[in-house]
Amino acid sequence: MRLCFECVECGGHYLPPEGMVYPDGPASPVWCSPCQTSKRTAGLQEDPLLARVALAAARAALARRTAEAVEPVAAGRGDVRPSRPPLSRRARSGPGGVRGKLG
Repeated sequence: MRLCFECVECGGHYLPPEGMVYPDGPASPVWCSPCQTSKRTAGLQEDPLLARVALAAARAALARRTAEAVEPVAAGRGDVRPSRPPLSRRARSGPGGVRGKLG
């Protein structure tokens, strides 16, 4: 599974490449691709502390999603559907249902 980030500038969520490298340079854990391009054009660099926090948050979210996906199977609940569907009102109202009540 890939890391999902939230852009600090525009608030959008984005999925950078797994290697965190775009064809034109490294991917930012702080800014999405359009915001990163505009910030770099303006001569701004991302805050290294903010980048480390964003990476840690993305890794924690990935670990939480992975644990949630594995948990129901590990709990042994499996398929909890009944082996036979319940009888409908129509099935109980037939001749067999009447004989059962009279007998």
